[in-house]
Amino acid sequence: MSVNQALAQVSGDFMIAALIVYSLAVLAFAGDFAFGRPRRAARPAAGNAAGTTAAGTLAAAAGDQAAELAAVGAAPAAAAAGAGMTADGAAGPDGAGGACGAAGAAGAAGNGAGGSGTVLPERRESALRAIWEAGPWVRAAVTLNAVGILAHVVAVVTRGLAVHRAPWGNMYEFVTALTCVAAIFFGYVMLRYRAWALGVFVMGAVVIALGLAETVIYTAAGPLVPALQSYWLSIHVTAMTLATGVFFVAAVLGIMYLAAERYRARVAAGKAQPGNGLIARIPSPAQLDKLTYRTVIFGFPVWTFGVIAGAIWADQAWGRYWGWDPVETWAFITWVVYAAYLHARATAGWRGRRAHYIQLLGFASLTFNMLVVQVFITGMHSYAGVG
Repeated sequence: MSVNQALAQVSGDFMIAALIVYSLAVLAFAGDFAFGRPRRAARPAAGNAAGTTAAGTLAAAAGDQAAELAAVGAAPAAAAAGAGMTADGAAGPDGAGGACGAAGAAGAAGNGAGGSGTVLPERRESALRAIWEAGPWVRAAVTLNAVGILAHVVAVVTRGLAVHRAPWGNMYEFVTALTCVAAIFFGYVMLRYRAWALGVFVMGAVVIALGLAETVIYTAAGPLVPALQSYWLSIHVTAMTLATGVFFVAAVLGIMYLAAERYRARVAAGKAQPGNGLIARIPSPAQLDKLTYRTVIFGFPVWTFGVIAGAIWADQAWGRYWGWDPVETWAFITWVVYAAYLHARATAGWRGRRAHYIQLLGFASLTFNMLVVQVFITGMHSYAGVG
């Protein structure tokens, strides 16, 4: 079927609109960083003040940004924070707001006294109320982010309608789709965990990736090559797109964790002064670690399914499940590295920094496969449409 050029033009217009609105959202997130009101822990109502845990009370007093991710924390992390783990530990004392040692001690005391078992108390107000209370910068950023996601979804859908197939048949379409997944997934994370402070980093990375897609690897709408004309495109590539979008978010969170943990370790060693404004505005290392882990846990089974679906498609198309094609090989290497991260994260001796290095190595492997192997190395998966 011929390409519907009118819909293709609509798709391009909406994609540019999404990029512009995302950029404005990033500016609003940055405005909240610079001028927004300080984050506060969950504020207990007057009637519930007596039931607040010791850790929750201290977090409210200290104004710890980590309260925005209260649901991410876990009892082992709190205990580790109180005990003062080493720099390689996943749950060292908070570096935010200069309350490192006090927060850790109170967290340990709260757990030891039969506390709630979480690092910080869970927020009970609705997402809309939390957005409203967070201030005008957050309200503007979240609204712009939602509008950008809507425009992005329309752009991806109209691209698919224009070419009469799943809209991820080349590298340009794959990147625009995975950034859409990343934006939607982060929107969910932001609302569930009140993680507004992560927006400038995650959505900033989305803007960069989408901008490169529109300028460097843009590919006009066109028909698929014969090898990709299969219903397995909608199964295999969809799974890989979803997993890549989730891993994209995990990689940004991992980089943030390493930066926050390095600062915490430098403060503990007396090489840096506490109270860094940037670190104080983001979640604590312990909570970034937990959130990154949960993000990878979500994406890893999807990636696994995508690899299996690709093997089944290969058997139907080429008569073998596995042929050690360069793209197949790197997809398997990526799977092994992420599996190693999950194993390391579940092993006490490999939590923290070293586990995050493995996670970022997995994303580097994924990126190398997508931008180098598929583009520059000839193989049976050379369908990037770049160049």
